Formats: sequence, C-alpha cells, structure tokens
Amino acid sequence: MTQRLDVQATDPGAYKAVLAMEGYVRAGTLEKKLLELVKIRASQLNGCGFCLDMHNREAAEMGEDPRRLYVVAAWREASVLFSERERAALALTEAVTLIAGGVPDGVWAEARMHFDEGELVQLLMAISTINVWNRLAVATHQDLPDT
Repeated sequence: MTQRLDVQATDPGAYKAVLAMEGYVRAGTLEKKLLELVKIRASQLNGCGFCLDMHNREAAEMGEDPRRLYVVAAWREASVLFSERERAALALTEAVTLIAGGVPDGVWAEARMHFDEGELVQLLMAISTINVWNRLAVATHQDLPDT
C-alpha cells in the first residue's frame, strides 16, 4: 500500500494536537506496560499495522514478556497471564474502541474496582488517544518504518 498522506508534514498543527494528548497520557501515573497493552489491543481491533509494530516493539524494549504480547488479542482465554487490573483495562479498551454499543455497566464497574477516578480519566484518555492515532494511520495508509 502506498501512503496517501503524511499528516505531520501536511499540517504540523494537527499532528501536534494529537501529540499533546499523547504527552498527557505519558505524563500520567498509569503503568507504562499497561498503557502498551491498551495501545496494542486497540490497534488490533482497529487493524493498525503501524501502531501494532510500534507498540509491540516498545513493549518488548520495556521488558514485557513476549508471551503476553503473543496472546493479548485473546486475553480472556489467557487470563492467567494478565492481572485483574490489566483485564479490566483491556475490557474497557475494547468497549471504548468498539463504542457503538456503549460501555456495558459491568465493564465500567470492573474498571472502577481497579482504577480510581483520576486513573480512569487517564485510562480513557489513553484509549481515546490510541484510537485517534489508529484512525489517522489506517486512513492514510501510514508506512511502517524500514526496520
């Protein structure tokens, strides 16, 4: 596939706006590995090869267990590999990414059990931000890096 548009080169202001959201997420208190799992799961759902490549690499560089990365798409069936907090975050990621049906009360209640209100805001911002990045990359056919 040929890249259709380079958002950063075409409109640096648009890119900087999303980068500001990313900066907020990175400056938060949520665990970095948890954030990578959220980014990977949303990117899987959105079919974003660019973001999957990036976030799997970043997670590996952080020392994430490759086994967890291999099965994050099937986290429910591999629950022994993921903490209750991670499973709550992944469930919320799926519900927010596939928002057409809303976020089920049970998913929200489970997230509330594992995250305080401030953390929930950070988690929602992380999920929202990766969804913006995914949509930009998928829509423009963003090229994967060579290496």
